[in-house]
Amino acid sequence: MEHTIENRINDILTAPITIPNGSVNKPYKAVIDPEQWHMGDVVYLEWKGLEAIGLAYNAESKAIEGTPTVSGDVKIQLLFSLPGTPVHVKVLNLIVNPDPRSLWKDTPVDINDPYWKPDDVIKSGTLGDRHIAVVSKRGRSHKNTGAFRDDDCAFHSFEEKGWSVVAVADGAGSSPFSRKGAEIACRETIAFFKQYFADNKEKEIEHAAPDDMNSIAKQHMYLVVKHVSDKIKEEAARHAATHPGLFTGRHTTAIEYYHTTFIFAAFRRFDFGYMILTFGVGDCPIILLNNDQVQLLNRLDIGEFGGGTRFITQPDIFASKEIPIESRFNVTITQEMSYLFLMTDGIYDPKFEVEVNLRSLAHWRQFMEDLNGNNEAKVIVDFKQPANEVANQLAHWMDFWSPGNHDDRTLAIIY
Repeated sequence: MEHTIENRINDILTAPITIPNGSVNKPYKAVIDPEQWHMGDVVYLEWKGLEAIGLAYNAESKAIEGTPTVSGDVKIQLLFSLPGTPVHVKVLNLIVNPDPRSLWKDTPVDINDPYWKPDDVIKSGTLGDRHIAVVSKRGRSHKNTGAFRDDDCAFHSFEEKGWSVVAVADGAGSSPFSRKGAEIACRETIAFFKQYFADNKEKEIEHAAPDDMNSIAKQHMYLVVKHVSDKIKEEAARHAATHPGLFTGRHTTAIEYYHTTFIFAAFRRFDFGYMILTFGVGDCPIILLNNDQVQLLNRLDIGEFGGGTRFITQPDIFASKEIPIESRFNVTITQEMSYLFLMTDGIYDPKFEVEVNLRSLAHWRQFMEDLNGNNEAKVIVDFKQPANEVANQLAHWMDFWSPGNHDDRTLAIIY
């Protein structure tokens, strides 16, 4: 009889028993069924070593539960006994995978680089009768390698004119100086409008006959875009002449080193409602959201297959017959403007995935619920707070985790 019990104990000690893998910071539950392990004759069962990694055995649910706090190949002791025998110990392996978030490095950028820019930008302000919160953050993929933030943004309220301007740009990752291209695009948009309003050019739009307003507005917006393009070209030529050794890569012209997408919105409230002038090249959307309506205010260059985006730094943007430049301008008149969003694909990709979802009111309601705290981190962006606090909350919200989406993130919300 003793020989039989010894054999039985040895069978249990040598049986290949596996416990499901866990992951750090993710809730874990593994139901333990002695019958499945052919241990139905065991009269005593206890676990040791679980508490050290944030787990415990729940006798009621007969499960190992908790949230692992330590990664690695953890040794767990299973204490057991058979009728009339002392307690024996079986050692099991529990593999706890590391939290993928902890694997990302935060490598600083080169502060001596002539095109240095801060990792993050958090701004807020008043635009006419609206407020704005803008956040632009260096993505995890850029932090991991010490690369700069390629996104950029700028806004300005021309109070005496009643107009406000917001610009957002996303430099191409394959272009070494795209961060500067994006910066120039946003900065020079504001610079152009400062001179534009100083010269009272906006009166040509405001006093135009209704049938002419659209075409005149588009002609004026074309001048903005041309100005931006020219300024990026000037910087590319200057830098290439000064540092020719930096322009020996696969690009054939200096301007290609500065490739960037570019969107902007200029708006003003009139007696008849808001007039919103918009332009876009690339994959950054401009969205107008009212209570029961959502509108995409710019053309997106996404393409049926990957790599469909376009850049303001590509000469054919101004000469394309397939996509005439005038098709990139929009004049929108709206009674209400609950929210106006300008974003880069660092927000668009994880939150909307495809263009059709940008036009879906249901998806936008879900997005607003996300901003209101229905997210993994329970971060709330409270638009009733002062604008600077809204911007800080938005910056916190923009740290959200989305597997595979670690690009720079820029989001401007006019509300």
